[in-house]
This record gives sequence, structure tokens and C-alpha cells, in this order.
Amino acid sequence: MLTVQKLLSAKQDRSIWAVRPDQMVIEALELMASQNIGAVMVMDGDAMLGIFTERDYTRKGIIQGRKAKSTPVTEVMTPVVHPVSLDMDIETCMMLMVQHHTRYLPVVEEDKMIGLLSVGDIVNGMILEQDHRIKFLEQYIAGA
Repeated sequence: MLTVQKLLSAKQDRSIWAVRPDQMVIEALELMASQNIGAVMVMDGDAMLGIFTERDYTRKGIIQGRKAKSTPVTEVMTPVVHPVSLDMDIETCMMLMVQHHTRYLPVVEEDKMIGLLSVGDIVNGMILEQDHRIKFLEQYIAGA
């Protein structure tokens, strides 16, 4: 079973992009655009306050008439995040994502965020795991 630790170790970019709670939405959007990412954590030092995603901006920003230059991230972020630990398996992560309708899971070790997994990371991990199972079964059937 593929764990969060193995999946996180295999990621090429393990950067954690974050904004402070007092920053404006436009600053978060500029960071997301420059890094080609769909979400940033909202952090006060090491404390996770929430996550700000493209979906947050669309649903709580644009549609409600808020202006990106004058709206603090805290007004539109998702305050509840669902952290995962390094020893969790990716199937449990996928169940969490489905259950909580989220596309991102912060990875936490000893109360400190050490990474962020996206739904794409989890799906890629599940595909990789399926490939390994198929190869194992093919070798088993072939008598190798």
C-alpha cells in the first residue's frame, strides 16, 4: 500500500506555498499564477489557518462581488483543512477528499505542515500502485 510518505517523497516539487491571513486575495492569486498552482495555504507562522483555492475565489469572491485587491484572504478562504499523516495510505486520503469535498490535503508531522497533496497527486499515486499490482500479477501468472 502506497503511503503519504512515499508519495510525498516522490513529488518533484515539495514546496509549500502560503500567504499570511492579512494579505489581500490579489496577492494570493498572483502567487498561485506565478507558481502555476491551484491553492495556497493560509498560515500565521507555523499555524495553519486554512487554505485558499481557485474554487474559493470563484465562489466566495467573484460571485459575491468581492474585489481581489481589497478583500483579505481570510474572508474567502476555507478555514477547515483535513491534515493527513505520513503513515496514512493514499486510499484513505482519497476517501477523505471525497467525504469532505476537498482537492487538497496538508501533510503534517509533529504538528508542523511538511507538504501538500493534491487530488492529482493521489490519483497519480493510485495509478502507479495499480501498475505495480498488474505487473506483480502478470509475473505471478507467468511463473516468474
